[in-house]
Amino acid sequence: MSSPSLTHPATHAPAGPLPGSLVLLLATGAGLSVASIYYSQPLLGNLAESLHVSTAQAGLIPTLTQLGYALGILFLAPLGDRHDRRRLIAIKSLVLSLALLGCGLASGIGTLMLASLFVGIAATLAQDIVPAAATLAADAQRGRIIGTVMTGLLLGILLSRVASGWVAQQFDWRTVFMLAAFAVAAIGLASWRGLPRFTPTTTLGYAALLKSMSTLWQGYPALRRAAWAQGLLSMAFSAFWSTLAVMLYQRYQMGSAAAGAFGLAGAAGALAAPLAGRLSDRRGPVWVTRAGAALTALSFAAMALETQLPASFHLGLLIVTTVGFDFGVQATLVAHQSLIYSLEPAARSRLNAILLTAMFIGMASGSALGSLALAQGGWLAVVGFSTLMAGAAFAVRWFERPSGG
Repeated sequence: MSSPSLTHPATHAPAGPLPGSLVLLLATGAGLSVASIYYSQPLLGNLAESLHVSTAQAGLIPTLTQLGYALGILFLAPLGDRHDRRRLIAIKSLVLSLALLGCGLASGIGTLMLASLFVGIAATLAQDIVPAAATLAADAQRGRIIGTVMTGLLLGILLSRVASGWVAQQFDWRTVFMLAAFAVAAIGLASWRGLPRFTPTTTLGYAALLKSMSTLWQGYPALRRAAWAQGLLSMAFSAFWSTLAVMLYQRYQMGSAAAGAFGLAGAAGALAAPLAGRLSDRRGPVWVTRAGAALTALSFAAMALETQLPASFHLGLLIVTTVGFDFGVQATLVAHQSLIYSLEPAARSRLNAILLTAMFIGMASGSALGSLALAQGGWLAVVGFSTLMAGAAFAVRWFERPSGG
């Protein structure tokens, strides 16, 4: 297929090895920005009670945050090829800090929902930081630098729920967003002062950039298959995390700190990234996507076994299966990225934007449908929905042509 990206080689050449302080800045920025998407999840029980709204209404908060992230990736991430990423990072950091501040000051559910949408849109600065790291790194150190920045991003996902739950337990949910706004503002200022300018790699206008993404979608069946499978897995993933806090509060009288502590299971995701990369090299990314989707579906299905176990084993089963599905989802994501990056190297940022847009549309849908399932059918309905979505993702990966991606 002829290239639809019309890109030029990058003219920004790195001047020697990157200083460790700059790598740390990039990793911290990626982690803090993506963490903003997840702060609200352990707080939903507190939010519903504080703002006097229903569980279903509170569930719309992470839904709108994730929808905003999907929209930001689709409509803003391509700008990184056209404009100075340093400027984009600074602008998004300012908008994100103001949106988080708006969440902390919200007097009602409507204001909080609007601010949450803008949190998601601006949190896409993580998708400007990762390509910035790839551009700055010399060829000999590019893999290590990107790996370090991605570790920061995964730790942001991991620690966000833990920190959010603990801070809310010690103070209140508004303090979580206030502290987050300050941290993002600080990293934005540090990035403006510490990062060099970036030379755009294409002269395409905004409309042409978006059109090129449509051409990529139509031209690569492997990209469409990866987007569908990861989107379905994300629905299962988000349905669980968006309802966990409410379930723990209702069934076990556990507060936000306990819900946040479950985020430690996300360490499996951080471990999955390098392992999935090595397995993709050895067995191929398609094999990893099938294995990851199967592990995710089996982990969610195993949660239903709590009806056959004594009550004292319920939390232990939940922890073990959470580790299992987190590992499966993250391993599949890494394999999908490896797969799509090989399709057209000149358009990797836009290929990644397409995959992540599908992923966060899935997350937004999963949050809404998971909250509805919990309200209508209880926790086992959430488990059943997540199992069905993960099983559908496995089917997408399994039933394909042998030469398919």
